[in-house]
Amino acid sequence: MDALFPVFIDDFRQTVDRAAERLLKYSDADAAARSAPGKWSRKEIIGHLVDSACNNHGRFVRAQLQDDLIFPGYEQDDWVRVERYQDRAWTELIAMWRHYNRHIAHIMATADANQLERPRARHNLDQLAWQTVSAAQPTTLEYFMRDYVDHLKHHLRQTEGR
Repeated sequence: MDALFPVFIDDFRQTVDRAAERLLKYSDADAAARSAPGKWSRKEIIGHLVDSACNNHGRFVRAQLQDDLIFPGYEQDDWVRVERYQDRAWTELIAMWRHYNRHIAHIMATADANQLERPRARHNLDQLAWQTVSAAQPTTLEYFMRDYVDHLKHHLRQTEGR
């Protein structure tokens, strides 16, 4: 395991906690507002991050029980539409998102170092990762976990300054 991985996990926890505190400053109406037609509201962005947490929670656990990093994908726009995050209470969305990501940080912190570091030749991170990896290039669970956090931070930046 990268010697800085525990620092990365601590930063992830702090990012989640600070973001939750900051996001709670928005009213329910502000959180439901869209910056432009066809764009997600803050509620939908956080809802998408809940869906991402849900999908990646399973992936991070299964990756420690299998030899490859091949996982099912999901249609993010359809999930957001079906789950109707616009209709959820903003404070409930924030709490759900925060707690789910604190659990993912726990999964990251307790993952076996060999599972984190082991190169996996078979993967579909060319399709699933935020920063994709060529199917011809081996990758690791640690990379996928770091990519998850980078994706989360990207979307948190989208919630600012609307």
